[in-house]
Amino acid sequence: MTASSPAPSPQVRVLVVDDHPVVRSGLVGMLTAEPDLVVVGEAGDGREGVRLAHELRPDVVLMDLRMPVLDGVGATSEILAGPRSPGEARPARPRVVVLTTYETDTDILRAVEAGATGYLLKDTPRDVLVAGIRAAARGETVLAPTVATRLVTSVRGAGERLTPRESQVLALVARGLSNPAIGRELFISEATVKTHLLRAFAKLGVDDRTRAVTVAIERGILPGA
Repeated sequence: MTASSPAPSPQVRVLVVDDHPVVRSGLVGMLTAEPDLVVVGEAGDGREGVRLAHELRPDVVLMDLRMPVLDGVGATSEILAGPRSPGEARPARPRVVVLTTYETDTDILRAVEAGATGYLLKDTPRDVLVAGIRAAARGETVLAPTVATRLVTSVRGAGERLTPRESQVLALVARGLSNPAIGRELFISEATVKTHLLRAFAKLGVDDRTRAVTVAIERGILPGA
């Protein structure tokens, strides 16, 4: 009896989204060299990335952060929201790994709050990037060491004091406004409204809108009824 050969590794379908053609081409070439990674598409801005993600249904989206038309955070939010066509079934959501040169606290928090599975920097070694894509496809969180440190520090140092904008958003929630309505009222995007709310929830130690308003009133952050 001959020994059976090991089963081949499952292929990971990857969509590359980056507005710099040279960077995008380099990433595609690097990933294509890996036998278990298949680049199914590439996009030069966030809006095109959303369209292709919904159309091609990749396992992992490698997402630049700062792009024209729609940035990486906005694209991540829309990709993970699924298709918008009435009656269309939502496909399995891809994992989004942000790949950027930026590692500020604001950038990191916005990406993670939008639902990104990973956050890596463009100076990440090739083997680490490839391993990160494979890990993301398995549902694991992938963070560059410096990013992980910044994220933990930011969360620990957030404290309980709401920023003026967070208080403003929460006050509109107390008035019964939806996220889109709050965005229109304050002239900000719905994704930005969600970001402010998530940060307020973390600071207040709650996980829903109703409880956030209740705790804010109890602590004197918002006026009582």
